[in-house]
Amino acid sequence: MSPRPLQSAVKAAVAVATAAAFALTAAPAHAASDPDPSVWTTLTKTYQATSKYGYEGFATGGGYVRTDTCVADPTEGGMGYRYVNPANIGSLDPTKPAALVYADGFKSEYADGSEFVDRRKLVAVEWVVKDTGQAAPTLFGQTFRKNQFPGYFTLRAWIYEPNSSGLFAAGNPEVVCPTV
Repeated sequence: MSPRPLQSAVKAAVAVATAAAFALTAAPAHAASDPDPSVWTTLTKTYQATSKYGYEGFATGGGYVRTDTCVADPTEGGMGYRYVNPANIGSLDPTKPAALVYADGFKSEYADGSEFVDRRKLVAVEWVVKDTGQAAPTLFGQTFRKNQFPGYFTLRAWIYEPNSSGLFAAGNPEVVCPTV
């Protein structure tokens, strides 16, 4: 029997092991502070339910009401402009966030490669639950924050704009509110 089949099998095993090692290191730059990657299985439902609001003008058709205040925190970064759907306040359903979060000034590209600056771009989604004295709710394995908005618990997911502070961080250093 020739040793050739054994050498081929060893080479194939080494190639597979090498590819697997590279795949494990190909995580996003901000993955260290993010939750277990399996959370994306559930967040995919959120993305599917909200991607139709990528264009700001479509948010009102989904029951979301525009707020004109850009929220930012000097230590946590920008939190953007919200469109809030009052019917979804209190929801822990991944497909029914209470708010869509938009931010100004992100560059986009036309099909021909030329760039333009969008007025507002969908960057995150947010769940909001009224604080009636209960323990903070959890979703996606994350505990909601208290006191960002008095009387409410909130959880934000930056599923449309990478956030170096983490997927579920309160603010995003890339989101800047205009100064008045």
